[in-house]
Amino acid sequence: MAETFDHGGGIRSVRVPIPDNPLGHTLVYVVDTDRGPVLIDTGWDDPGAWSVLAEGLRACGTDVSGIHGVVITHHHPDHHGLSGKVREASGAWIAMHAADTAIVRRTRETRADRWFTYMAAKLTAAGAPEEHIAPLRDAAPRAGLPGFSPALPDREIVPGELLDLPGRRLRAIWTPGHTPGHVCLHLEEEHPSRLPGHGRLFSGDHLLPEITPHIGLYEDPDDATVTDPLGDYLDSLERVGRLAPAEVLPAHQHVFTDGPSRVRELLAHHEERLAGLLGLLAAPLTPWQLAERMEWNRPWEQIPYGSRNIAVSEAEAHLRRLVKLGRAEAVPGSDPVTYVAVDRA
Repeated sequence: MAETFDHGGGIRSVRVPIPDNPLGHTLVYVVDTDRGPVLIDTGWDDPGAWSVLAEGLRACGTDVSGIHGVVITHHHPDHHGLSGKVREASGAWIAMHAADTAIVRRTRETRADRWFTYMAAKLTAAGAPEEHIAPLRDAAPRAGLPGFSPALPDREIVPGELLDLPGRRLRAIWTPGHTPGHVCLHLEEEHPSRLPGHGRLFSGDHLLPEITPHIGLYEDPDDATVTDPLGDYLDSLERVGRLAPAEVLPAHQHVFTDGPSRVRELLAHHEERLAGLLGLLAAPLTPWQLAERMEWNRPWEQIPYGSRNIAVSEAEAHLRRLVKLGRAEAVPGSDPVTYVAVDRA
């Protein structure tokens, strides 16, 4: 049975399950507008999730065929997965930031062997052992596209601008870090219960009440630009904190208040984590070796294959931040490249 909640002021949510995932569910928000309901995110592309979303929309007084539009906070499959099915059933438009739309397009167009070859090369450069890389080389000649074939959005979310939602004031706030095109959505309307603060914030995965989002790398295999996603995330956090919303409506867990306090907690967490990594880098380490030694939600030996790739991506994102801050550096001539803390005494 679908779980729904009325947040007041023409905002409801549906808890859409994520199969075989400890997060449990995605909160899909249903926003009333003068032209019909608009969804913020849609949930995972799974038959069970689709059934729950459809049932939940009926409980909210509408149905899939009545959806006017879909606003996607970011391209991940637990947010964007069902967008295509919603559009097919309703004719709704789908809006996404251009940076994440580029990732969706790349996912749809890149040949499988190109992806697997690129991933193997990245892990080799990160110092991954041969037994971890071998399955990628074996999969490349015969695998289909990794992941999914996500729907291509037909509208662009422009940072700083109000979305075209008649009767509502919903402004896009670009918050890169978790993905390059992640957006939060600031509802510039008085809180229905008159809570103190400035409107409400649909925060996607950028600001969650009890967990920190993954910060990794989403790079174009044909683009050599060195990005700093953790730096982007920390800057975005501070920007969201200054909004001081009365209430935060995240994509996972539960609604909460005092967003600025949560922002301060996350900023402190990442500063502590960076300091801890500097301790690990007293001796040179590859990104893979650093990931092995970092603190995760379970011991490294228990982390599954795919999650190890994500962990190494996050380790590299933290290394890039430390290098940019001048607190770590690559060891000249090392192959694979190792990094070491810079003595600032």
